Amino acid sequence: MSITLLWAVDVYGRVYSVPTAGQRWERADDSLLELKRVTAGKGRCWGIGCDHHVYLNMMPHETPIRYREETYENQRWNPVDGFTDTLLPTDRWSWSDVTGMNTQPLHSFQLPSRSWEWEGDWYVDQSCGGEPSQTGGWEYAVDFPANFSPEKKWNSCVRRRRWIRYRRYIAQGTWAKIPLDQPWKAPLPLCDITCGGWEMSDESGRYPYLWAVSQQGQVWFREGIHPRVPEGTSWEEVEVPKEVAQLSLGPRDLLWAVLWDGNLMIRTGLSLDSPTGTSWVEVDSPAKEVEALHVAVGVSVVWVVTKDYKVWFRRGVNSHNPCGSGWISIGGEMMMVDVGLNDQIWAVGEDRSLYFRMGVTPSEPSGNGWIPVSAQWGNSKEAVPPRDDCDFRNQLTEASQGSVLSCTDSDSELGPTEPANSPPILGAADPSVVLLGEVADAAPVHTDDTRAAPKSFIPASDSFINSLVSDRDKTSTPQQTIKPQEEGVNFSPAQILMSLDPAGPSTPWSNVDLEGAEASRSAQAAGACLSNRSGAPYGLGLDGSHGVGEEDGPVWSWISGGGCNVDASSQISWLSATGPLVSSLSLTPVQSSAWSEQEHKEDITKKPLERSNSIWVRKGMLRWWRDWKPQRWVDVGVALEQSTKSDGKKDSIFFVYYMQYDEKKYLHVFINEVTALVPVVRDCHYAFAVYTGLRTRQRCPLLLAAQTEQDMNEWLTLLSDCCCECRGITRPPSRQALWSTTAKGDIFVHEPSFSLEAATHAVTCDLMFWRQVPGHLRCVESNSLGLVWGIGWDGTAWVYSGHSGQQATPVTADAGDVHQQTDARSVHVYENQRWNPVTGYTDKGLPTDRPMWSDETGLRECTKGNTHPPSPQWSWVSEWAVDHTVPGGTDKEGWQYAADFPTTFHGHKTMKDFVRRRRWSRKCKITLRGPWQQVPPIPLSDISLMPCLAQSKMEQVPLWALSDKGDVLCRLGVSTHTPAGTSWLHVGTDQPFKSISIGGANQVWAIAKDGAVFYRGSVSPHNPAGECWYHIPSPSRQTLRQVSVGRTSVFAVDENGNLWYRQGLTPSYPQGSAWELISNNVTKVSVGPLDQMWIIADGMPGFPGETPGAVCHRLGVGPMQPKGQHWDYGVGGGWEHISVRANSVEAPRTQHPLPAGPSRSPQPLTRANGNAMLDKGRTTKVFCPLKLSTVLIETSQSKP
Repeated sequence: MSITLLWAVDVYGRVYSVPTAGQRWERADDSLLELKRVTAGKGRCWGIGCDHHVYLNMMPHETPIRYREETYENQRWNPVDGFTDTLLPTDRWSWSDVTGMNTQPLHSFQLPSRSWEWEGDWYVDQSCGGEPSQTGGWEYAVDFPANFSPEKKWNSCVRRRRWIRYRRYIAQGTWAKIPLDQPWKAPLPLCDITCGGWEMSDESGRYPYLWAVSQQGQVWFREGIHPRVPEGTSWEEVEVPKEVAQLSLGPRDLLWAVLWDGNLMIRTGLSLDSPTGTSWVEVDSPAKEVEALHVAVGVSVVWVVTKDYKVWFRRGVNSHNPCGSGWISIGGEMMMVDVGLNDQIWAVGEDRSLYFRMGVTPSEPSGNGWIPVSAQWGNSKEAVPPRDDCDFRNQLTEASQGSVLSCTDSDSELGPTEPANSPPILGAADPSVVLLGEVADAAPVHTDDTRAAPKSFIPASDSFINSLVSDRDKTSTPQQTIKPQEEGVNFSPAQILMSLDPAGPSTPWSNVDLEGAEASRSAQAAGACLSNRSGAPYGLGLDGSHGVGEEDGPVWSWISGGGCNVDASSQISWLSATGPLVSSLSLTPVQSSAWSEQEHKEDITKKPLERSNSIWVRKGMLRWWRDWKPQRWVDVGVALEQSTKSDGKKDSIFFVYYMQYDEKKYLHVFINEVTALVPVVRDCHYAFAVYTGLRTRQRCPLLLAAQTEQDMNEWLTLLSDCCCECRGITRPPSRQALWSTTAKGDIFVHEPSFSLEAATHAVTCDLMFWRQVPGHLRCVESNSLGLVWGIGWDGTAWVYSGHSGQQATPVTADAGDVHQQTDARSVHVYENQRWNPVTGYTDKGLPTDRPMWSDETGLRECTKGNTHPPSPQWSWVSEWAVDHTVPGGTDKEGWQYAADFPTTFHGHKTMKDFVRRRRWSRKCKITLRGPWQQVPPIPLSDISLMPCLAQSKMEQVPLWALSDKGDVLCRLGVSTHTPAGTSWLHVGTDQPFKSISIGGANQVWAIAKDGAVFYRGSVSPHNPAGECWYHIPSPSRQTLRQVSVGRTSVFAVDENGNLWYRQGLTPSYPQGSAWELISNNVTKVSVGPLDQMWIIADGMPGFPGETPGAVCHRLGVGPMQPKGQHWDYGVGGGWEHISVRANSVEAPRTQHPLPAGPSRSPQPLTRANGNAMLDKGRTTKVFCPLKLSTVLIETSQSKP
């Protein structure tokens, strides 16, 4: 790391620097230089002198700073004299610039300041266009202006040559005064200055920008700063709506200002094309009651000090969002702060010491504590000669005229000053001014040790403006009368002592509040001095070898770290983490002095840093799907910002920064509003969707994509952890959790509350928070005893091992709870052909036909070449092959035939079949790790656990399942201690089944593959397999495909997406009496132990572009209204399955049902609560496979 400097200014205006590789403070070579403030950048430091002029110190460098001056000599040819400098009246000047518009004779070039010198005399450039020329540097052309060339032609009537002279900057390593370019327009007097902007471009060595503030509140910009012109050329005024007190410019495009009224203002639109920006935006002070005093800006951080010396950090600041999003209070009491390189924080404490913020990193920009800057003091680059009191005023240089010892600090350029040999004129009415030497007239001096030590005189070095904006509220006290001087008695400045009364007003001519600045440093010494010399005058200390106030080290007023290259990992000798300061910097000098007098004081240097409010940030690059036209993927920058308060509470915001029409913009999402983080399949990207309540209602999640799977998983894990942390979720899913899966195979859970199933004021679905559980499954079923089973796409059964027994393990589960999980599935594409009389079946279809390679629906073109696995996490494990296991059968080549698209296909060709298709399959596989344990060896297609209440106690939990071939199975030995069970019991049927469900009181319902409905009778804990099947008539002309049984209700879904409710269920007649249509647009239904009903809707009305699959909750379900009243839509877009059969958290029910009302969704699902389909009086067929007999039961006309 190269050696860089930290700059600081003490209250006397002396400038010091300490190198990162050194150990001691070094004072500037010019011992009489007095500056108010400094602002450092890479390789340079600017300052404001006490004469209100700007000074520049360029760091010495091996490469000299040289500037080339050039001018052109122009001539025209005439027949008499040839080429001469006699030009036509319409020609350019005989000596001009390259354009010919401005005259530039050789004698007109002057050095811009005394910091430059000429390297030599003028000489002719002998090259033309970079090539050596034999024409003496002349270039010829037909006329002005035209293209010049070194070759002289017959029609060359004009010529020119370039003269060059170099000047060198000789003021490197010293403080050089910036000359006034236009004195009548100069922005004087100045009170603040700031430099930055060198990182606004990717170019290395980019020159900085310089901004300044005048004491009238005007803002000025320095033009013409260039690597070869470090001083710049001129000042340009920038219009401001209000008076500005202080400015801060970051290394890039952040510029903040403090106003006279204590508010803050941001300059927007800063860019290379517009270095002065475009507009101002006002921001309120961090504390409403306290005004802002100082602001410091970095690359993406903003720090503010208020007038009560509290430190604040601005959240969410970025070039896309320069205003930020909120304030965070940081521990410590500081006079001012400065943001240096790498966003490191430097500060001047209330005790006038220097401090550094520890732990500042890109991921934690607020750091974690303050430590002192402990550079050694005592040696300087050049010893400061002793100065007598009588000679002090005569040694003031131009930079110190009107300095801190003068009464006209603000008006040195505006009016006459006092004579050099006259003492400063002090206000007689000021109670803080005590004239020594008149001991008889002064207040008596107590010699006892209980008398507070007087505070040494510390002159001010700040501007007139700060005296207007930085006064702290103080209780007023009656003014003391100061007797006038006796005639003929003169006092030197060394005989004047400023006694700063803490209870009185500030000194009128002092611009910095120095209350108690040196009490901790000289309390004991001053007390001893008072006791020994009670009547002696006190001087300014001008006779010391170190100069004014240097005996015990400087008393600081300003610091600038813009040129100090330090980061959190730097090893700097004068920065120690064991310094005597903790993060809550609130020690006053008086308290520090009291500490030193304690007999049994603790060694505070060993006290660890206390954690205060902090900011943690994670940044990265992702791709964002822009959801307005033209819709496309856009490269964006993202940042997750988390603030931690002193009480441990955390608040996080997720930012997305993008460009639109060359304008920087951003989106932000509050983490406590995120409801789901869902991996999605979009254009073969590693993509995920961010849902909030508002975005769920609008059906437009925030889609983001990463370059690699690792990046996506890292962001998903990070965001999910923050979401869980802000909601207080620190444990695995509870026993009452709702489980769901997406079409992609991802698993999600929701922790229910008592209000989720409340009859009134229920939690809306769009506000439910879904968190992802590791694993990959097609469906999941659970119950309230903590048993969770799932089925993969390949039919493998899995049991959740994330918690065991009665207690749930922490999130950081043992390695034994995590297992390797694999899943496999087949991807299909269809090859379509049409018959014609000439060539037979070919891939030449009609213009209205589906694509010749498509998906099953024929709406989307899918070829074997452009078809990929379901997501990038999958990998192919086989090649494409013809699939002969298509429903409906195939011929030997795998073709299915039909009369036209899209009709029912069959496996044999007839005379009327003009189209055909065949399915190609390819298997893919995914491997991951999750809290799931495999249950061998039978592949399953459906599963159901008996729901029960939370207080239920069951030795064995009934579990029914269907194999992939349609066989009915009953799992034995399932309990909370053995969730995987022990063995399978086969339950005989005469046909394959496709759906099964067990409800309360061991009610088992099933649906055969042909749509027939069956009820299993005599199922009990002692007879877990039951005895026989009872056939239940299906709804008229409808084929059911899925059934779900709750405590007292049964719901089913048919092939057309209609939801049916079984009426007439009673304990004595569990088969019910009739089916009633409830709703359409349903793909899956789940009924819980409280008879609550949730579905997966095919889509939300009004949003046809959304991916099918949305979570919906039936509201108004109760004992008097088991069918419910209307739907509440939740998260959607690719949801496949939901299970609420574990949620037995029962909310208090009211006697009156929820009144019917409109759905919260934009358009409610079509609901038909009309005529029930009567099936009374019909013959029900019951078969008992064990007895191999058929029983006919006549249904009675009335309920038994």
